[in-house]
Amino acid sequence: MSRKPIIAGNWKMNKTIDDALELVRSIRAGVRDIDSVETVVCPPFITLSAVSDSLATSNVGVGAQNVYFEESGAYTGETAPDMIEGLVSYCIIGHSERRQVFGESDEWVNKKAKALIAHGITPIICVGESLEQNQAGETESFVRGQIEGSLDGLTAEQVANLVIAYEPIWAIGTGLTATPVDANRTIGISIRGVVADLYDEATAQSVRIQYGGSAKPENIASFMLQPDIDGALVGGASLKADSFVKMIEETAGALGS
Repeated sequence: MSRKPIIAGNWKMNKTIDDALELVRSIRAGVRDIDSVETVVCPPFITLSAVSDSLATSNVGVGAQNVYFEESGAYTGETAPDMIEGLVSYCIIGHSERRQVFGESDEWVNKKAKALIAHGITPIICVGESLEQNQAGETESFVRGQIEGSLDGLTAEQVANLVIAYEPIWAIGTGLTATPVDANRTIGISIRGVVADLYDEATAQSVRIQYGGSAKPENIASFMLQPDIDGALVGGASLKADSFVKMIEETAGALGS
């Protein structure tokens, strides 16, 4: 089954509105002729409307970095799904920074996924282990548990249309990376394999799974050549147009398109 690769840039807490518009103008120009790779940018909430308008007629999609699962209410500082509906096609949930800094659980990720799907927004569900868990040989069981908890109650059709990002926590912003072979193995066994166990092989072969964790232009092609890796969730390298566009180009080139 052919899965279109997806490269998404997570800008985290960076860029003013003016900075964001300058960046997306350059990205838009750089990838305008590349249709074999899906390009997505995930800017801060304050810039979403302006970025969405700027990219409306382009081949660059827009995602949010987080969402709350309630429709409305006394949740100061939170953003409901219908507030971003129409502005974004994707939304990152369960990022390790949300889990570690803000204490978000698999149960919360699951609720967010259901809320997003109800509003026609595709979740990008992040999973990944710590360095301690990796060194203790707990990667497979831990990531399996995250997948099982995050997908609880979703239908096979809903899961087939998700994006899942495997981001080993120890490789985020550290300069360290999992080897392409190791990342592919974890994705194949603990993510795609678990989806097959929970649903069926067709669903497992439909869901797109990204690698994240210090992915950059110099190493992206080696990850994209792995059979179970369908793209990347990019952090720091997505904050500069030249490096992000280069990653899109390298991905297209690695896949012969």
